[in-house]
Amino acid sequence: MNLLVIKYAVTAAMIVLVSEVAKRSDKLGALISSLPFVTLMVMIWLHLERQGNRKIGLHAYYTFWYVLPTLPMFLVMPWLLDKGVNFWLALAICAAITILSFAATAGLARRFGVDLMP
Repeated sequence: MNLLVIKYAVTAAMIVLVSEVAKRSDKLGALISSLPFVTLMVMIWLHLERQGNRKIGLHAYYTFWYVLPTLPMFLVMPWLLDKGVNFWLALAICAAITILSFAATAGLARRFGVDLMP
């Protein structure tokens, strides 16, 4: 139970840290948030919980494939906001683009023997 509390505290602290840094510096906030802190923390938690190297390796492997369809959002969001689109509408459009990108990525990956559907 203590590890669960520590996991919540460390994870929440990282999110707060990044959001506070981003308020002061766009570039530094983006740099920190682009680093795979969440993935690193998950791999550390899995290791501490003795999940084994195979489980940790598969987590890293699938994270790679799941990151790919999110990349277009990082270009579309600023473009939509620059065009004056309301934040919430832009966010919804980006979510839809990400879902479509995931479907396309899953279809393409399946051709190479990678099954991304949970």
